[in-house]
Amino acid sequence: MYASAYVTNTNCSRVFYRVSMFIQKRWKSKKDRKSMKKYSVDRALEHFDDFYKTVYGNRWPSIRLALLSPHKYCAVINNYGDSDVAMSDLQNIGALNVRTLIELEKENIQNRKKEERRNRDLEKIFRLDKKLEDVMISKEREELKSLYPQTEETECSTLPSEISATSGSTYSNISHEAQSSTNTNRNVEDISGGDFGKSLEVSLKEAELDIERVIDPASGVSASALYEYVPATRLKGMEDWIAESHHYRYYRKDVDFPVRVENEYNLLFPEHLQVLSFERGNISSFPPPKRGSTGVLNYYLLNGASLLPVLALDLNPGDHVLDMCAAPGGKSLLMLQTLFPAILVCNDNQESRTNRINAVLKQYLYDLDKWKNQLFVTHKDGRDINEVGIYNKILVDVPCTVDRHSLHENENNIFKPTRTKERLMIPEMQAALLSNALKLVQPGGTVVYSTCSLSPIQNDGVVHMALRKVWEETDVEIVVKDLTAALEPTQCLFKLGHDFGLKYGHLVLPFLPCNFGPMYFCKLVRTK
Repeated sequence: MYASAYVTNTNCSRVFYRVSMFIQKRWKSKKDRKSMKKYSVDRALEHFDDFYKTVYGNRWPSIRLALLSPHKYCAVINNYGDSDVAMSDLQNIGALNVRTLIELEKENIQNRKKEERRNRDLEKIFRLDKKLEDVMISKEREELKSLYPQTEETECSTLPSEISATSGSTYSNISHEAQSSTNTNRNVEDISGGDFGKSLEVSLKEAELDIERVIDPASGVSASALYEYVPATRLKGMEDWIAESHHYRYYRKDVDFPVRVENEYNLLFPEHLQVLSFERGNISSFPPPKRGSTGVLNYYLLNGASLLPVLALDLNPGDHVLDMCAAPGGKSLLMLQTLFPAILVCNDNQESRTNRINAVLKQYLYDLDKWKNQLFVTHKDGRDINEVGIYNKILVDVPCTVDRHSLHENENNIFKPTRTKERLMIPEMQAALLSNALKLVQPGGTVVYSTCSLSPIQNDGVVHMALRKVWEETDVEIVVKDLTAALEPTQCLFKLGHDFGLKYGHLVLPFLPCNFGPMYFCKLVRTK
């Protein structure tokens, strides 16, 4: 009925257009309309493709594939459950002790370095022997000269005459050629009137242009090709992400304040911390944990990269530790499994998040009343904590874009349109949390900053901002610890990104054979 009414219109093109528009609106199913909707995970992927491709270059496709794939877990054995049973069961399915793997790799590295030093020493000995041999040969020649002076004088006496005879003829030939050359040049000057420059100018005027090499302006291909070589002043494709530039005002690269960086060569792996993982390249998964005889779960599954910030914290017996942004509680549980903290405060700024921490603690610690003087769960904004000088170790595992979660879960996704402002303010919030931790920690104490993001703004950029803020506002002195050498043995399990211009911290890159991370962490020690 509607189509026939439109046919009476004399404009046929308008008829078909309006009919087609009506059919599209009338026939499109709910499923088709739903498929056109852009989800938060799609927005996250578009953003990462646009941003991280410029940061990680040709490595981005590999990182992207790993991010979109399921991540790899480690199993943290619960010392308050049936730990021996859990260790045995997991090792029987092929899991390996992470501490053992790291120690073996450390031995291999030491052996390789010894071999390299030995080869260098042998090379030095060889060069020294060669020098001694050359000296001995020189001495022998001097002795021969002293023993047979007459023979040498004869040879020397004949040599100059031969040279003079040969050189005489050579000199005469050279002088003859030079004279000929001079005459030739004089003849050229005579021909040109004594002005060679004038003849060159005349030649240039008489030269013909090769018009076949001139680019025709009407030619689209040749003319446009020239513009490919004009230096770029902005990245094409970034125009739609203008709001994202808000991030960059928190990432000023100017270094007009002192930053001390010191190397650290050892990474302590506590004896009582038992962590199991499948070897590199093995993508097997752990079975769900079971409850043991004490009524708590025997092991906790977490992304293996979360282990490194806790190890970087360098826990020791009697430490007073603050986990400033502790939810969901995995890293807090890791610290408890070392059996080192005398006090552990697990803090977060939302009640829902502190509820998650409490749930984890109830699952893995029995008789919680015995922990009331050692373990505390608090509900505060980390920026407002003012307990100065109480803690000698602080972990600042800040809220971030949570890159892997953002690509897999639409629920609670930071890339929702309604959370845009919150996302853009993330670096400012992270820097405030870290700078407060640096002010709170005792002199001589350690702060570890960490994120699960690949963003250089949220990582090194935030560390830079916090260091600058602390330097401007206080007399606190901070040393950045370079853990490159200390982390070398961990590369048997983790893919570390040391070649992306990191200045302060370290980054675990997602990589299919060892799909942990992303995890950025930076160790900072307060010296004053």
